[in-house]
Amino acid sequence: MILGSCEPIKRLREDIAYAARADAKVLITGESGAGKELVARAIHDGSARSSGPFMTINCAGIPETLLESELFGHVRGSFTGAFRDRPGLLESARRGTVFLDEVGEMSLRMQGLLLRFLETGEIQRVGADLTVQRVDVRVVAATNRPLNQDIEEKRFRSDLY
Repeated sequence: MILGSCEPIKRLREDIAYAARADAKVLITGESGAGKELVARAIHDGSARSSGPFMTINCAGIPETLLESELFGHVRGSFTGAFRDRPGLLESARRGTVFLDEVGEMSLRMQGLLLRFLETGEIQRVGADLTVQRVDVRVVAATNRPLNQDIEEKRFRSDLY
């Protein structure tokens, strides 16, 4: 819950309500500890997807190779320890929302994979030869990084921004 009655909080609530009404992808920026996840949760709770799952992943806290499997899933035998097929977060959150915290920390390669998903809605599990399926999930992302600067310095894809 977001408390307060000052003008900036009123504007924030209006922005949340506006974002919740649309089904568009959302990028939330702000300093660490500013409440980006609270905003993401409020957008989900106010949306038509509120009855679906709200799933969170911290992109900065997971190594790239594991992050790909966590987001897109994997097929049995695709790497050591992959003893069975496993759906990823994007597939598991069907008809809900996935919150990608610290999306600015993703490698350029992972940004490319995410961009492809955002454009097509199709997932391909790690180790799979073909696209598994299209999934209906909303993506809300957050970062505390200065993405405009990261784009200029070629650390963040402008087409993902």
